[in-house]
Amino acid sequence: MKRSFDNIIDSEIPVLVDFFADWCGPCKMLAPILKQVKDELGETVKIIKIDVDKNQSIARRYQVRGVPTMLLFKDGKQVWRQSGVLQKNDIINIITSFD
Repeated sequence: MKRSFDNIIDSEIPVLVDFFADWCGPCKMLAPILKQVKDELGETVKIIKIDVDKNQSIARRYQVRGVPTMLLFKDGKQVWRQSGVLQKNDIINIITSFD
């Protein structure tokens, strides 16, 4: 998984990574918001979800202690990080600020 994760985040277009867990209530609230973000931004962003219970090594590598935690990568580098649920427009503004 680590190798393909590195390949995914090493991208010219921003990659938003949503670290989540099935048992997490706020994660369930964030999922439809991220779908709206993707619908609005289309091919200008990649959004991937990482289940922290199934991918503990990646969660440890980025010191994800709580879920949901979103990380934004550009060209393989982490450029932004936020824990908790944000609204669609806030997430869109953050992503587009790194274009």
